[in-house]
Amino acid sequence: MSNPNLPKLNVLMCGTGEYTTGWTGSGASTSDKKVGVVGLTCFDLRRLGKIDSLGMVGVNGKKFPQIRDHLQDKIGNVYKGLDVDFKSYPSDDSVDPEAYKKAIDELSPGAAVIIFTPDTTHYPIAKYALERKIHVLVTKPATQLLSHHQELIDLAAQNGVVCWVEHHKRYDPAYSDAKVRSAALGEFNFFSAWMSQPKNQLETFRAWAGKDSDISYYLSSHHIDICCWFLEGRAYPTRVVASAATGIATGEPYNCVPQTEDTITLLVDWQSYKSPRHRGTGVYTASWTAPLGAGVHSAQHFHYMGEKGDIAIDQAHRGYDVTVDGSGKMSYNPFYMKYTPSETGHFDGQRGYGYISIDKFVDACRTVNAGEGKPSDFDGQGFPTIKNTVLTTAILNAGRISLDEKRPVIIEKDGEAWKLV
Repeated sequence: MSNPNLPKLNVLMCGTGEYTTGWTGSGASTSDKKVGVVGLTCFDLRRLGKIDSLGMVGVNGKKFPQIRDHLQDKIGNVYKGLDVDFKSYPSDDSVDPEAYKKAIDELSPGAAVIIFTPDTTHYPIAKYALERKIHVLVTKPATQLLSHHQELIDLAAQNGVVCWVEHHKRYDPAYSDAKVRSAALGEFNFFSAWMSQPKNQLETFRAWAGKDSDISYYLSSHHIDICCWFLEGRAYPTRVVASAATGIATGEPYNCVPQTEDTITLLVDWQSYKSPRHRGTGVYTASWTAPLGAGVHSAQHFHYMGEKGDIAIDQAHRGYDVTVDGSGKMSYNPFYMKYTPSETGHFDGQRGYGYISIDKFVDACRTVNAGEGKPSDFDGQGFPTIKNTVLTTAILNAGRISLDEKRPVIIEKDGEAWKLV
């Protein structure tokens, strides 16, 4: 898909937080995303000639002076030849929750937005961009409501633009290899996934945790998408029941709002397309109250079982541990983002699947802009297009309803769309 002669892409980064800049508001992130992912990747893609102009939009423009200093210190002064300049919205002396509209209005059709903002804002920002023929890469969950996801599918098709969800685990070589191998294991039987982050992350998430979204939307979206991807064309979800543990996030010292769950589990029934007698079970658990000092920022693993064999992957422990006096053992994952420079001093993380996820999207947009492909071409190539990820949103939305209404939720096909009952 990559062609060095394709036109460069103008990109607007929506969101100024940890994943984009590595800045949390109180200083540099202490997670495994210390200098961010989106900004660093886009700066490098500009250096490599794939991106032309770069913008960044947030809500509070007063943060930008600190963000610029942070990016210069952690990126510009670290990697050779990496320019960290960008146009910012709103101005450095203003606060504007709808600054994204002005920023998008200044783009021309065929430009792209990369959305890493609070979950409740994904849909309105993506919708605004798609309606103006702007390509969209939105972080997971694409939307919180199934109806909104299906609206974005229609908008992307009507306007002839690329709309993908940033499910970067699809590009992890272990996961992509497992996807192919799973097809040889016969009918699906069982999938179990665990993903967690240490409870001190609640300090970062307190502004929205339990109010605007939950830990299932935030973390389980990863492995629910992987399971849906593995089972694409082979099985479909039919029923979701959710359960939650509580009490840690709402207590000292985190004091999140009363409705905040600590750990959420979704139990999902799957039905084979080909065999009426084959049904499977998926169990997806996510927590943001894991213990401190575990040596990893995100504990994450899954077990897949088919009728002829099984697959197990521990993505948190990749056989690479570093122990330092005073801080103990840490397990690193440079397969996701490699932050150490090359021997020449340049950024050297182009092979990381966090980088590849954005790079592939940029290439797809450039291909469409050049008239060398259609957005729908990518639906059949394993990419996390908005169309290919609809069942992930269906399961997540059903899980939220199940928790709120204390009942099972049924997923049904309704013509070409899906609905929750």
